[in-house]
Amino acid sequence: MKSGPLGALLSILAPVLVPLRAQVLTLDRVLDRADRSAYAVRAAQGAADAQRAQSTATLRAFLPSIRADAGLVKTTDPIGAFGNTLRQRIITQADFDPARLNFPDVSSNWTGALVIEQPLVNADAVAARAAASHMQRAAQRSTEWVVIETRVNAIRAYYGATLATIKVGTLEAALRAAHAHVSQAEQSAINGMVTPSDALLAAVKAGEVEARLVQAQGDAASAKLALAIAMGTPADTMFALPSVLPAIRSIETGAAAAIDGHSRPRADVVAAAESQEATSADRWRAKALAFPRINSFARYDWNSPARVFNGDRNWTVGVMASWSIFSGAANLAERQATHGRAEQAEAMRDAADAKATLDLQQSRSALQAALARLTIATRALAQSIDAHRIVGRRYDAGLASVVELLDAAAGETQIRLALVGAQYDTIVATAERLKALGLDPAALRILDGTAEVASPNDRP
Repeated sequence: MKSGPLGALLSILAPVLVPLRAQVLTLDRVLDRADRSAYAVRAAQGAADAQRAQSTATLRAFLPSIRADAGLVKTTDPIGAFGNTLRQRIITQADFDPARLNFPDVSSNWTGALVIEQPLVNADAVAARAAASHMQRAAQRSTEWVVIETRVNAIRAYYGATLATIKVGTLEAALRAAHAHVSQAEQSAINGMVTPSDALLAAVKAGEVEARLVQAQGDAASAKLALAIAMGTPADTMFALPSVLPAIRSIETGAAAAIDGHSRPRADVVAAAESQEATSADRWRAKALAFPRINSFARYDWNSPARVFNGDRNWTVGVMASWSIFSGAANLAERQATHGRAEQAEAMRDAADAKATLDLQQSRSALQAALARLTIATRALAQSIDAHRIVGRRYDAGLASVVELLDAAAGETQIRLALVGAQYDTIVATAERLKALGLDPAALRILDGTAEVASPNDRP
């Protein structure tokens, strides 16, 4: 018994720690964690933020730039020295002395300036802004698609880990039953009711179940780690998983609704279309490089022999037009490159449309097949339970061997595992169907808490 401060602390925390330890991870919590921490989501969000910054940078073609300059210049250059004195507006008659003009003393000039530059007409910058805006929207839609794909992967990993846990529990129950039958067979052999070979065969059958259990336990540990990685938290595997999958009726209802669901524009297709629009705008930018540019500026200057931003203020305003008539082959190469990128983006947009069409057809077929397997597995389980019960009664009456009994139990266990496998396949196929329709697979959150009280997973 624990005593002292540590024991007292554990006694106080026990009511809190027990519920936390017993808390079962739900799909809702899995999806929330994946949305925040999954690697692909974080990378996509970072890429979208970077693209947003590039889009913001194109505003420099429309917004003024303001800067302040300051400096100190010392010179004995005749023109520079005279210019400093003139800028400082301290010219006197003595400054025109030829000797002083030719051999001036060291002249110091503290300069200060406030400069404002305002773009007026820059056609290439306008096109660049349009291209960047399309790319920003494409990045946003790509991020949305990554989130959808991540949610599908999280659903697959969550129910896959749950399925692995259920397999372990099912095989543990089967192994306990097999060991009980082996013990009974060994006792019967001692009493002369069965041959020793029957007891040995029963032990072999139990060993087969134990081998499957060891494999299932390893698979369950791997599945749990895979789920943690899918959520972006590989160091956190100290969570409990449900002991049963969602109710078959709830799975079938959600699947039936997804089969005939109405699609909406998928985020990946919209992203491809936005990328294609961006390359079209970029082609105009390349052509606009040959257009004239017109920009304006205004500045205040201070010149003083004593300190910065002192003395009389001078102002200058102006408008500048520039036209790059020929820049070697640079503009031509840029137009060729943007044309190639536009063709590539158009092909990618068409490919995204075609893939979306194919996904719609394949996901529908896959979900229909999964539903059919679920129906068959449900019916097969009821039949296997009856078959096992019949063999059990025959065994109790001495009309069946222990090997036949173990074979019947193994058959029922196999069907139970096939049923939970069919449940899992249907849930995953539903998530894939929702993704193909352009819908959010997080709608499967409704499956949380729908496990049947008397599930076919529970042996009567």
